[in-house]
Amino acid sequence: MFQRPKQLSLELGSPPPSTFENFFVAANREPVQRLRDLPAALAQERASDRLIYLWGEAGSGRTHLLHAVCDAALQAGMRCRYLSPHHALADFIFDPDCQLYTVDDVELLDEARQIAVFSLYNEVRAYARTALVVGGAAAPRAMAVREDLRTRLGWGLVYQLAPLSDEDKMAALLQAARERGLQLSPEIAHWLVTRHYRDMPSLMALLDALDTYSLERKRAVTLPLLREMFAEFRD
Repeated sequence: MFQRPKQLSLELGSPPPSTFENFFVAANREPVQRLRDLPAALAQERASDRLIYLWGEAGSGRTHLLHAVCDAALQAGMRCRYLSPHHALADFIFDPDCQLYTVDDVELLDEARQIAVFSLYNEVRAYARTALVVGGAAAPRAMAVREDLRTRLGWGLVYQLAPLSDEDKMAALLQAARERGLQLSPEIAHWLVTRHYRDMPSLMALLDALDTYSLERKRAVTLPLLREMFAEFRD
């Protein structure tokens, strides 16, 4: 097994925006469809399930889906707020003009922000034109958060996100390559998935770096070119 190149994360740059279009669904069809439908249901004031909790291990796509549903809401002309442990406490205050709230890594929130999310649950539940989607690392009963917030996490729909298998990741890379007009063989997809980064954001960023590298050198994407790129990153 190769070591991860120390400089590679600096060379890859920012991953592409997270949308439903570039999310590889695999076994997560139901929660993805539920989130896809949410902005339209809110706009028509017919959203019956406005409290959704997504949980899964790192790399399962929680953050991607929270950004994707925000993107879909913004495209529909709605106000959306993405919240994480890094956001100011004031950002967690309920605003009835904001139709969609998403909260990421709920288990990492400090007590003040947990109390704020508890209040968001109560406000959103009482205000029919809004929705709240929260992401966490474990099922509600296993979350290391305040007891009152733990109860709220189980109020609405709860979905466990199934992580992608290596085969799914390879299929996702091949799909993304086709969308970019990049000729990528299954052999290269296998090499990328099994040798270095295992999470999809890093793999997609790596694919973009490989695309750029091949264009700059006017060479087709082959294993020798891929190894050359990694060797250059390590130098």
